[in-house]
Amino acid sequence: MSLFILARHAQSALNLQGRLNGDPRVHVELTARGVEQARELGQQLSQLPIDLCVHTRFARTRHTAEIALQGRAVRTREEPMLDDVDVGLLEGHKVAEYRAWKRAHSRRDLIPGGESLEHAAARYARAFAALALAGPDVVLVVCHEIPVRYALNGASGSDALDAPMHEVPNATPFLFAGAALKRAAQAIERLASHGG
Repeated sequence: MSLFILARHAQSALNLQGRLNGDPRVHVELTARGVEQARELGQQLSQLPIDLCVHTRFARTRHTAEIALQGRAVRTREEPMLDDVDVGLLEGHKVAEYRAWKRAHSRRDLIPGGESLEHAAARYARAFAALALAGPDVVLVVCHEIPVRYALNGASGSDALDAPMHEVPNATPFLFAGAALKRAAQAIERLASHGG
């Protein structure tokens, strides 16, 4: 049975400031607490034989993975389909501004200069489906809050991508069997196209 460990990256400087970053070209450091969280993640995973680590194009996911897997020979792969949502003109703005925009728009609406939440969800569904089909035995996926949230809610059979799980803690491992990740991918695709 394949095992997938999904984790949001450790705390970043912008997490602490409550600001958005959806552009992988913008380098955002982990905080001192984030480095500690990444080490703690590594301790939690130390007894698992991880075959592959997948991270996004964002430095905060790569850095989290490097710290968590320090001293271990684990193959890594960058996966842009799991990148954070492209927030366009909201880049660097407060999270509260994004939430206000989200309340006033549908999932199909493009964030000005960025992408729609529907498009991002479709990316996540394709990425998780591909991992579930082709993944080695144990895969660590270090990505962002939204894809982890969608996977948790999708796999649980929720009728909404944003509930019941809404706040995903940093550097916390969530375990999925291959069948559960496949189920999550199917649910994300279905809910995204129906405004979930």
